[in-house]
Amino acid sequence: MANPKSGRILDRIVVLDSHTEGEPTRVVVNGAPDLGAGTARDRARRFASAHRAFMRSVVTEPRGHDAVVGALLLEPTSADAVAQVIFFNNVGCLHMCVHGTIGVAETLVHLGRIDGGRHRLETPVGDVWFELLSDGRVAVDNVPSRRAQSRVEVTTERHGTLRGDVAWGGNWFFLIDDPRARIGPQEIEALTDLTWDIRQSLRRSGVTGSDGLEIDHVEVFGRPDNDGAMSKNFVLCPGKAWDRSPCGTGTSAKTACLAAAGKLEPGESFVQESTIGSCFEASYRNATVDDELPESITGDGPWIVPTIRGRAYMTGETTLLLDSADPFRCGFVSDRDPERP
Repeated sequence: MANPKSGRILDRIVVLDSHTEGEPTRVVVNGAPDLGAGTARDRARRFASAHRAFMRSVVTEPRGHDAVVGALLLEPTSADAVAQVIFFNNVGCLHMCVHGTIGVAETLVHLGRIDGGRHRLETPVGDVWFELLSDGRVAVDNVPSRRAQSRVEVTTERHGTLRGDVAWGGNWFFLIDDPRARIGPQEIEALTDLTWDIRQSLRRSGVTGSDGLEIDHVEVFGRPDNDGAMSKNFVLCPGKAWDRSPCGTGTSAKTACLAAAGKLEPGESFVQESTIGSCFEASYRNATVDDELPESITGDGPWIVPTIRGRAYMTGETTLLLDSADPFRCGFVSDRDPERP
């Protein structure tokens, strides 16, 4: 829309903001580019290849910050799905995002599109289900997850040789258990340096997910502070932002590792604490022939379907303005992950 006084164009993007256990989600409800028809995977590929400037406009400075996760809300292809969603952050599209799914669920309630029950959501890595619980939480049945490798050794530049598990929870993770690790807001700088060093070392060493995709999330576990929690985590996401929530896909990956190691039984509850002290509750069931399993992801543990429970809160209704004369109308070009396109 043109400003009659200046003649400059002001594009408008309508978003709804929420946070899930501290981690922000920004749902785009109007003003997104036309991605055509197709599955969430097809649309995500078009979005990633042609609309990086739009992503930066929504989630990076000066309108956002590195921790903001965007969610593009689209019409579903299946009649029994409530919506289709594509998640993205400061460096590009994400495969899946559980905290974002909880935020989307709360946003759909806010919009009056759902009012309870169990709902199907289409994502680029498969359909997930979420349920609005009576206590105000949302339970997400995530995509099937699995530990792909255990005790993988990686030699870092600044932190010596470390061992961890490689697991899929909707994104690829490298998970390190260290009971001595101190995890909290005071240690964020040191933990960021450690996990970024690990991620760069994984890339240099050619350690990938079993489908050849990059391991772009690194998760460190230490002793919890909250009563009832079983571990506390720090998660470094793509783009070098740390997750304020316990990370839903990361908690799914952790649950898969516990299941593979025989440390968690189906239906048993596991509580994961975040860096800031918020919590997700997880459980799982064993996958069946009716579950859609990605054939390329192999490993030595069982396929599971994790369920993650957490709470989201609405924080804003905003119209973002993109001024044609603004040199930073599309945000700042991120240097957080220079090897990404």
